[in-house]
Amino acid sequence: MSFSAYTKDELARIEGLPSCCRLAELAALVKLNGRLVRGPGELLVTTGNAAIARKVFKALKTQFKLAARVEIRRKSRLKKNNEYLVRIGHQDGLGPALVEMGLCTVSLRVRPGLKRDLVGRECCRRSCLRGAFLARGSVSSPRGAYHLEIAVGDERLAADLSGLMRKVGLEGRFSPRKRGWVVYLKGGEQVADALKLMGAHAALLDFENTRVYKDMRNRVNRLVNCDTANLGKTVSAGMRQEGHIRLVVQRLGLESLSPPLRQVARLRLQYPEVSLRELGELALPPLSKSCVNHRLRRLEHIAGQILGSKTRN
Repeated sequence: MSFSAYTKDELARIEGLPSCCRLAELAALVKLNGRLVRGPGELLVTTGNAAIARKVFKALKTQFKLAARVEIRRKSRLKKNNEYLVRIGHQDGLGPALVEMGLCTVSLRVRPGLKRDLVGRECCRRSCLRGAFLARGSVSSPRGAYHLEIAVGDERLAADLSGLMRKVGLEGRFSPRKRGWVVYLKGGEQVADALKLMGAHAALLDFENTRVYKDMRNRVNRLVNCDTANLGKTVSAGMRQEGHIRLVVQRLGLESLSPPLRQVARLRLQYPEVSLRELGELALPPLSKSCVNHRLRRLEHIAGQILGSKTRN
């Protein structure tokens, strides 16, 4: 089961909502996945999730006392998957229900966008967002990029949903895609906040666990890469210093150097691979990193003078 399907399965099983929140959730579901046929005489709500179909069926009965039936059929393209159709035929109460859910105006004309009266409260905004996600939403696995989106059919509805996200503290954006529009969130914090607001607590826990593991793994990889790069620089610098010191010893002799330079020269020849700090700890008495660096620079300067005089000759 994909992470999207897992999240929807959890959200579809949320029950015991207040009437206002149940209406906001149902309205978003029907707005995105429903269509009217024979004028406003029949309402069809389509979904690929059995739990969502059951939720729509139960909400219509509880909220409006509407009779509905659920039909199961195979998808035309993906024959291995079922498609669930909640059919609400012509009956008393369907017209007022369509108006209350914001699908139609009082004159039974199709109404664009979301009905503002349904999302006046904070709890209703969260329920509406949950209904929209159940209808046409998807969220990527936390093992990959952090992305949540809701596909909608027109720009007005996309603008309303992104505005709804901003009202609950999310940075919702929308853009055109193929034949419709998509409202989306990016970033781990935004997706986690959305899951929390919609009530997907189990999915949120899995999301955060995976995110922490992935962030820790990336941090360890960065530290390993950094240590590897630093080790490479340390070894290269040590080999360069060793070569300069050998040149000085070959041309001038080790005894020609002052005792401080002689001490560091011997240590570097004996330990060409260690860092400056480690080289200072090997000295008796121990030397600071800056002191070791200063003496090695003096030795390299002497080697440079030797090379310069050799070039002139």
